[in-house]
Amino acid sequence: MNYLTLTETDKTILESYKTVLDGLAEYLGDGYELILHSLENLEHSVIKIINGHYTGRVEGAPITDLALKMLDNIRQKKEPAALCYFNKKNGNTLKSATIPILGEKKRIIGLLCINFHTEVSFASILASFTPASSIVPGVTETFSDNVEDLIASALDEAKTKIYANPMISTTNKNKEIIHLLYEKGIFNMKDAVIKAAESLGISKNTVYLHLRNLEKENGS
Repeated sequence: MNYLTLTETDKTILESYKTVLDGLAEYLGDGYELILHSLENLEHSVIKIINGHYTGRVEGAPITDLALKMLDNIRQKKEPAALCYFNKKNGNTLKSATIPILGEKKRIIGLLCINFHTEVSFASILASFTPASSIVPGVTETFSDNVEDLIASALDEAKTKIYANPMISTTNKNKEIIHLLYEKGIFNMKDAVIKAAESLGISKNTVYLHLRNLEKENGS
């Protein structure tokens, strides 16, 4: 029996959250049970679950009474918001979160539930914070509160890397710097071409020429 009638857009939104669960599981580690509920049919609401062995649930399982209670609490708020709380399962303490998923017309169409099982060994938890083969090596991320700083930081990093490489000729250094910035997607930012030209002491047209050549190489 249907609890809600979902539109095709609603179903697409819920389907997209399956990838979110995969990413969260990879990031958080084995101590977290992740459940995606669709509110279309409460008797078979679980449409994806990761680490379901903690509670013995599988896809197609019904929604829990606690999830229904959390849903009711969320609906009583002026704006839908996540709820975080502690609960018990088989005598073990769980730190949990219930996050509403909004569909068309801001209607709650699903729930993303996260349960951290506190009985998991500390060694297992620590392992999820230790670099492993699945982590991309040598990746750095720039955290800026404005676009200008982001572009400037990316320029500085690219210039430092290219200038320090004796295998790159002086005449090719600007080209390689632009190549690095292109790979990072920096030129999707407004004024990135202007900033790059100013920093490298070349014209905007030269930057655009390098970018056109890169797009041809990449079949764009």
